[in-house]
Amino acid sequence: MGVTMSSTTVSKSRIFSGIQPTGNLHLGNYLGAIRNWVALQDEFESIYCVVDLHAITVPQDPMQLRQSTREVTASLIAAGISTERSILFNQSRVLQHAQLAWTFNCVARLGWLNRMTQFKEKAGKNRENATVGLYSYPTLMAADILAYKATHVPVGEDQKQHLELTRDIAQAFNSAYDVDFFPLPEPQIFGSATRVMSLRNGSSKMSKSDNSEYSRINLTDDKDVITQKIRKAKTDPEPLPSSPEGLKGRAEAQNLVGIYAALADVTVESVLQEYGGRGFGNFKPALAELAVAKLSPIGEKMRLLLESPEDIDHILDEGAARAEAIAAPIVEKVNDIVGFLGHK
Repeated sequence: MGVTMSSTTVSKSRIFSGIQPTGNLHLGNYLGAIRNWVALQDEFESIYCVVDLHAITVPQDPMQLRQSTREVTASLIAAGISTERSILFNQSRVLQHAQLAWTFNCVARLGWLNRMTQFKEKAGKNRENATVGLYSYPTLMAADILAYKATHVPVGEDQKQHLELTRDIAQAFNSAYDVDFFPLPEPQIFGSATRVMSLRNGSSKMSKSDNSEYSRINLTDDKDVITQKIRKAKTDPEPLPSSPEGLKGRAEAQNLVGIYAALADVTVESVLQEYGGRGFGNFKPALAELAVAKLSPIGEKMRLLLESPEDIDHILDEGAARAEAIAAPIVEKVNDIVGFLGHK
């Protein structure tokens, strides 16, 4: 079953992070988050969650949601998340997330949620028709983190505001009930996190929702597809500069050089020292070779895992049991603090 993580004794700081089951993960997900999650397993007691409760804040096809949950789980394992060193589960299997979220709904203030920019972006002009779940998404995110008393949370730019709200909720709960119960989780910022842009438009983030398959490299893409997508990636006619300053105003060039640097785990400066003055006809084959070497083993392992969906379900079962062993006593204590009868 793997290593048991105690809810009372934490030998090192505890990290929590989640990812939505919304179809194939891509290069941006890998370089921006997943690769760093893998590294964190050596530094933190790590809890990783496929957040299927968050996913239903927008309409989902039930069969597709199940399949996407398995695909994302397989992607994480194939990329290096260890189910021995970390806890990996899907959110809906641990009921404490939803239970604690309701308590936090009764602690958070409307003014706090009204300031959340992500709701405004996702609801768009049709705000009145948005679900309550989409609006209260940040209180569930707070519950995800605080159900485990996580001390650190890896966050991208788009989630920093939600983590601040999590800290506000933790502080408000502690103050309302005159306890020192919840920690104020700290953001875990990565110097190596790479913001990967579309291969068709260097000013837009690489996204699953882009209509063009050639805008992104999926972790399921095979060697030939990866090579073809990089060969067709948008560029400009100028050769690569010899220093990063020369990339200013060249979004596509900057994106491809950044991808190379991230995959090779070197600096942009060192990439340009090697390829400065050369054209993309020389650089793209080298980038394609590097991307294939780094990504195709992940895709191959993911496809192998998906051939046995029952094994993935078993992994999630075990992960949920380990997660609940941590969350249950914490949320039970919350219930006692709040004054719910029958909880100690």
